[in-house]
Amino acid sequence: MENTLKDALRAISAPPEAAATVGFVLEVVSGPDQGKRLTVASARVLVGTSPICDLVLTDERVSRRHLALSVEDTTLRVEDLQSTNGTFANEIRIAGAYLHGGEKITIGKTLMVVTLVPAEEGEKLGRAVSFGRVLGTSPKMQRVYAFARKIAASDISCTIEGETGTGKEQLAEAIHDESTRTKGPFIVFDCTALPGTLMESALFGHEKGSFTGASATRRGVFEQANGGTLFIDEIGDLDISLQPKLLRAIQRGETQRVGGTGWLKSNVRILAATRRDLDREVQEGRFRDDLFFRLAVARIELPPLRERGADVEFLARAFWASLGPSAGPFPTEFLARYRGHTWPGNVRELLNTVVRWQALGEMGLGERIQEDAPESLAAPPVASAGVGTSPAADDLVQRLIREAVPFSKARQLAALDFERRYVKSILESFGGNVTKAAQASGIGRRYFHMLLAKIEGSEENEEP
Repeated sequence: MENTLKDALRAISAPPEAAATVGFVLEVVSGPDQGKRLTVASARVLVGTSPICDLVLTDERVSRRHLALSVEDTTLRVEDLQSTNGTFANEIRIAGAYLHGGEKITIGKTLMVVTLVPAEEGEKLGRAVSFGRVLGTSPKMQRVYAFARKIAASDISCTIEGETGTGKEQLAEAIHDESTRTKGPFIVFDCTALPGTLMESALFGHEKGSFTGASATRRGVFEQANGGTLFIDEIGDLDISLQPKLLRAIQRGETQRVGGTGWLKSNVRILAATRRDLDREVQEGRFRDDLFFRLAVARIELPPLRERGADVEFLARAFWASLGPSAGPFPTEFLARYRGHTWPGNVRELLNTVVRWQALGEMGLGERIQEDAPESLAAPPVASAGVGTSPAADDLVQRLIREAVPFSKARQLAALDFERRYVKSILESFGGNVTKAAQASGIGRRYFHMLLAKIEGSEENEEP
C-alpha cells in the first residue's frame, strides 16, 4: 500500500508553497494567576483548574476544564466547555467565538488578553502531502503533521480525537512508524469490538481454566504490544468498571492475567482514539478524570473532511491513482457529481466512494447520495451480496433466540458470524487483495489482518 500510495502521490500536482501561519498568546493580566501565559499554535489546548489542562489556573470560580482554544486559519477559536460560571469575550458571554487578537477573555476572577503572533514570527506550515497513510495538503492537515512529528519523536501517551472516518487509526500507525518503537509491534484494541464480559481478558489476558470457556492461556494486548505501541480505539466506549484497571496497568507498567497471581511487566507506548467528546464524558461522570489525565498527555484533533477544502479533490485523485494503472484516468465527472457534498463519513466515505466508482462505475452508486443518509455510501461494493441481512444470518439469530443462548454469548456468536461473512465476501470481491479489501472496508490493514486471524482461529476450533 505504502509504495503504491507514494507512486500515486507523485502523479498528483505538487502542493502549494509553504505558507506562514499565525499563533496566539493568552496572558493572564489579573486574577490569582496573574503573569501566566499560554501559546496556542498547532494543537487544541485546554484552560482550567485540572492538571490535564495546558494552562492550569487556581481560580476557584474556574471549572476543571473551562475552555478549549485552537487556531483555525488566522483566527483563534474559543470554546466554552459547559463551564459552571461561563466564558466572556469582551464582557459578552459566549459558547464559542472566533477571535482575531486584542480581545479580553474573562473566566471566573481571571482576566486574560489575547495577542496575535505576527505571521513572520510564527511557525511555517510545511509542504507535506502525507504523514504515513494520512493524506492532505490543507493548512489544518499541515498543523496535524507538525504536531504528530513532535509526538512521534517522544514516548508520551497521546489521544487522537475526531469524527468517525477521519483516519485516527492511520494517524496512530503513522506515529508508531515514525517513532523509536517502529521495530516493535503495533497492536490495535477496539473498545467497541467485544462485550464487557470479554474485554478484561482481551486487555490483560487470562490463565487456562480461569473461567468457563478459557480452554487455554491467552496473552492480553499489553503483552502482545510489549516493546511497541498499543493503540486503544474508541477509548470513550470503555466500560467504566474497567477504567481503573486500565489506569493501574498504565501507571504501574505491569498487568495481571484474569485468574493469574503474578504481575507481568510491560513496556508499552499508549495511543488512544475517540469519536466522543471526552471533556464532556469526564464532566458527566462516564470517564475517569485520572485516566484521561494519563491518556491525554498530548491531544491531536483530526478535522472533518468538510473543513478541509481542496483536500477532497487531492484525496480523490490519490485514492484513484493508488488503485493502479488498471483504474485508468481519473474521472472528472466524479468531482462534478459530488460538488457540495459534506462527506459526513469523512475520508472513509470518500475512499469507499472512489473504490466503488472504480469497481462498478457510476451506475454502482445508484441515485445521488442524500445529505440526511450518511450511511448510504458506508457499505463496500459487496453490499449487494446480502452481507449482514442474508437468510442465513437471520436463521442464526432466530436459532440463538430459540435456544435461549445467554445474551452476551449470543451477541458474540452473531458478531463473529457477521465478521466471517463480511471479511470473506469483500476479500473475494478484491481477488484476495487484503490492502484493497481493507481500504474498501474503511479499516486499517493491520486490523483487517487481525479479523482474518480471528476468523481462521474460530473455524479451526469449530466442531466438524
